Amino acid sequence: MNQGGASRVATPAETGVKGMQKPDGPLCVDLDGTLIRTDMLLESLLALARRNPFYLLCCVAWLMRGRAHLKRQVAVRVDLDLATLPLDARVVAWLGDRSDGRRRVLCTASDQRWADALAAHVGGFDEALGSDGVRNLGGRGKADALCERYGVRGFDYAGNAATDLPVWRNARHAIVVNASSRVLARARREPDVVIERVFEREGGGWRAWIAALRPHQWSKNLLVLVPVFTAHRMFVPAAASSALRAFTAFCLCASAAYVLNDLFDLDADRRHPRKRLRPFACGRLSIGAGLVAVPLLTAAAFAIAMTLPLRFGIVLLVYAVTTLAYSLVIKRVAMLDVVALAALYTLRIVAGAVAIPVALSGWLLAFSMALFLSLALVKRYSEVRRVAETDETRIAGRGYRVRDLSLLHSLGIASGVLSVLVFAFYIDSTASAALYRHQNALWLLLPLFFYWIDRVWRTAKRGDMHDDPVVFALTDTVSLGVFGVFAAVVLLAI
Repeated sequence: MNQGGASRVATPAETGVKGMQKPDGPLCVDLDGTLIRTDMLLESLLALARRNPFYLLCCVAWLMRGRAHLKRQVAVRVDLDLATLPLDARVVAWLGDRSDGRRRVLCTASDQRWADALAAHVGGFDEALGSDGVRNLGGRGKADALCERYGVRGFDYAGNAATDLPVWRNARHAIVVNASSRVLARARREPDVVIERVFEREGGGWRAWIAALRPHQWSKNLLVLVPVFTAHRMFVPAAASSALRAFTAFCLCASAAYVLNDLFDLDADRRHPRKRLRPFACGRLSIGAGLVAVPLLTAAAFAIAMTLPLRFGIVLLVYAVTTLAYSLVIKRVAMLDVVALAALYTLRIVAGAVAIPVALSGWLLAFSMALFLSLALVKRYSEVRRVAETDETRIAGRGYRVRDLSLLHSLGIASGVLSVLVFAFYIDSTASAALYRHQNALWLLLPLFFYWIDRVWRTAKRGDMHDDPVVFALTDTVSLGVFGVFAAVVLLAI
């Protein structure tokens, strides 16, 4: 495994191959990034922020007393579901082979509470060592602790990060797990590091980032372009350019919101049959990478906003703040969450109008709120219905219970019918007459629109709805056909 590097290769005498004496030192295994594909401190901090964002201010004071103190204070205030944490199956299987008769020691910079809990949960460990609130068992501190306990070259160590290099230098053998190419190259250049085994890095890469940024969800941001079409200014170069820049800014901001929401929703996502495969939930992407991506995406979005009218920047800021509030608090409050989702959709239309700029239509805003409230209720109805088919009584991370199912269905149908009614009033208004030469042709849209609302709810009622009804609409053949006829009728009316 060490071809081309300066580190020594384990010899038969050192590894116990072909009947040679096996090493009697313990096998010490790191936790974060090695045994599990995540970081316990960051997991705990996110859970603490979900519980109360103001705790993050306390973290600054705790950190001033040392990293070990911070970890202890966070650990005693947070409960994590260890059964959902993403274990590295390769490492677990490797540790499960006890034919060498060696002691297994979980040695981590995480707090001792997590070290004990994870060792008991995974099983097979004889001992667990972690930070004790005073001494941080990471990097040089971990190397010193293991050398004091087992002696230099008296243990093997499995780790993954650059902070593990001091431990590897003092270990008999190094097992490198999920390390970046840079860390692996550094370990191979170290003359005192004897690499016994390498577990190649899994996950990450551009495919994982595409899944995390969810570009397929950018279709929702096409709502930003609605005002330029409803105002019939799509062929005005300045208006079209402004609308496209507004669309791009919302796509970047939305991706930042998706990443942030995934980070705050880790526990709930890991309990979900499909969401558990999301990159941050399953450990394909690190929490740290997500925390870096969020501000970068947001900064890029607002850089584009600076090229548009100031009011667009204000609307984008309201969207970002509302999204943050949704991720932290609102999504756990029943009914308020669906109102917030409908408002976020409507804000896209408002942003498109101020970007051009063009006067906002009250009819359009009322129609948007009613329609998207219905679709948000579809989303929650489908989630609650899925939970109702199990033994659970409520959705993890949400404020809904199984007994709310009929209420969500009734309110969703009512909101959908209300959107049809608002659209009918708009067709008969003077605002419609001013924009459409053949105004009466728009009446053909009502049965189409009503049919589509009915199809969405029938699909949800039958349990066939996608997690996101907007994605369903863009992938459902019948829905796409309805939209095509809808567009043809609008062109006829124009």
